[in-house]
Amino acid sequence: MNTLGRRAIMSSAHPITKKKKAVQDGVFKAELNNFLMKELAEDGYSGVEIRRTPARAEVIIMATRTQSVLGERGRRIKELTSVVQKRFGFDEGTVELYAEKVSNRGLCAVAQCESLRYKLVGGLAVRRACYGVLRFIMESNAQGCEVIVSGKLRGQRAKSMKFNDGLLIHSGNPVHDYIQQAVRHVQLRQGVLGIKVKIMLPHDPTGASGPKMPLPDQVHIVEPVEEQTPAQPHSEHKQEPKLAIPAAPVAVASTPAY
Repeated sequence: MNTLGRRAIMSSAHPITKKKKAVQDGVFKAELNNFLMKELAEDGYSGVEIRRTPARAEVIIMATRTQSVLGERGRRIKELTSVVQKRFGFDEGTVELYAEKVSNRGLCAVAQCESLRYKLVGGLAVRRACYGVLRFIMESNAQGCEVIVSGKLRGQRAKSMKFNDGLLIHSGNPVHDYIQQAVRHVQLRQGVLGIKVKIMLPHDPTGASGPKMPLPDQVHIVEPVEEQTPAQPHSEHKQEPKLAIPAAPVAVASTPAY
């Protein structure tokens, strides 16, 4: 039995260092992501999120077609839960799988990468498939995007083709918030093709479709307030407010007692 999942969920029972726990959680998420990527490739799989509670682990699967992930009467999601439970050594009832629909498919790099992959597997021309994905991404209000396809595109000589549109940043801290990228491989008759899709998300103050924080180089020019021009000269008498002076305490003479 693989003890990776058991260690991840029962780390409180066996105290370990924070460094080891971070490594275990990272390896667990990478293996789970790889498994779901192969299993749910045709259902628009877009990523996975793991939320931990003291009693169990909740795995949220993000996909474009959640009904296919759930299956008829939830049969498929139950099968996936059983497979994940046995594969990673979870106890009975300590892991739950949920499906969440991707709000905007055009701004998801993983979904667009899978879409381009299936277009190429179906025999569509590389240039036509890439321009179709590029157009769909830009119509979804993305700031910019880039699609790179490399391999034996035509003939025996391998080469790389790059398609980009709009604004795309490559350096600085905003890259972590604004750029989404995904890489996939396509097995064709002439060889393996590599696909890389990068999408620059739009700025959204609400945080629904993009990061809340604006780019640091954005400059907003505020229009000056119109001032009324006086028709004729006039003067205003302004007096400083008088400060209230506290009254001095009055000394009361005491009469001597005889």
